[in-house]
Amino acid sequence: MAGPDSTAATKSHQVGDTSAKLNNLTLRIWPPTQRTRDAVINRLIETLSSSQSLLSKRYGTIPKEEASAAAMLIEQEAFSLAGASFSGEDDSGMEILQVYSKEMSKRMLDTVKARAASTTSTADPSDSAQVDSNNAVSAGGEEFISSSTKADA
Repeated sequence: MAGPDSTAATKSHQVGDTSAKLNNLTLRIWPPTQRTRDAVINRLIETLSSSQSLLSKRYGTIPKEEASAAAMLIEQEAFSLAGASFSGEDDSGMEILQVYSKEMSKRMLDTVKARAASTTSTADPSDSAQVDSNNAVSAGGEEFISSSTKADA
C-alpha cells in the first residue's frame, strides 16, 4: 500500500508531465479543418439567401441554389488565395486567417453587388442605383458596415 508521500510524489510527477506537454503545445488555426470550411460555406449561404441579412436587405436575396454555388466558389477562391500568400513565418496562422476572411468578405460583397446590378439593369433601367465603393464586410460575414445607396431620380 502506498503512503501519503508516495501519492503526493505521483501527483506532482503527473502535474509536471502535463505542464511540460502544455508548454510544447502549439495552437495552429491554419489551415482550417474541412468541418470549419463547411461551416463557413453554410454561413455564407445563409447570409446570401436570407432576407434577414443586411446584405440581402440592401442588395436583395439570392436563391438558395445560386447562393450555394456562389458560397462554395467564394470560399474556395479565398482559401486558395490565402494559402498561396502563406510565407511560413506566421506560426499560429493568424495573418493568413485574416487574408482568408478579408477575401471572403470582399468576394461576397462583389457577388451581391454584381447580382444587384444585373437584376436592376434587367428589371427597370430608370430605377438604377449608384453604390458607394466604401462598403465593407467583416470576417466570416458576421458584421456588415455599409455606406449609403443613392437612388437616381
